[in-house]
This record gives sequence, structure tokens and C-alpha cells, in this order.
Amino acid sequence: MLTRDDVRRIALALPEAYEEAHFDIPSFGVAKKIFCTVHLDAPRIVLKLDPEDQRNLLDGDTVTPADGSYGRKGWTFVWFEKIDAGRLAELLRLAWATVAPKRLLRS
Repeated sequence: MLTRDDVRRIALALPEAYEEAHFDIPSFGVAKKIFCTVHLDAPRIVLKLDPEDQRNLLDGDTVTPADGSYGRKGWTFVWFEKIDAGRLAELLRLAWATVAPKRLLRS
């Protein structure tokens, strides 16, 4: 079962990723753009995905759209205790790539 520390370790392994608080919750960003926030009251994260990628990844259990207009803009809940480390890494990398500068995507 994955933990918040696993999320942190995997997110910070991405190029130029950093952690900072966003409204008093941990968040991860690149180039001043957030790609992941970590909920403190539930074992889930919120990822910023391209809306089309989000639609392709939804499974109704571990990957679900965020509430309201945020979900329609690609913000996506991921219940990290229900997935393995490889899948979490794929999802975090996809979220990172959604907001990362093009110069980082080429490397």
C-alpha cells in the first residue's frame, strides 16, 4: 500500500519538481505550475491532466474526476492506496508533463 511519502518521493524525482504548501496542503510543481496536490484527510492526490487524458484514464474507482468545474478542466482524483508504485509514477509523470515547460519535455 502506497503512502504520502511514496507520492512525495516519486513526484520529487521528476525533473525540476519541487514541493511547497498550497492552501496549507502539500503540492508539487514545476516552473511555478502545480501538477499534484496531496489530501491530508483522505489517501488521495489531485493531478492536473489534459482533459482528454483524464477521460481515457478514468476507471470509477482509483482514478475519478475532481468535483465540479475543476474536474472538467482535467483535475483528477487518484486514490494512491489502491494502485501500485509503477502506475502512480506513470500518472504523476503525465501530470508533470501537462504543465512542464517544453524544454523539459525534450530532455
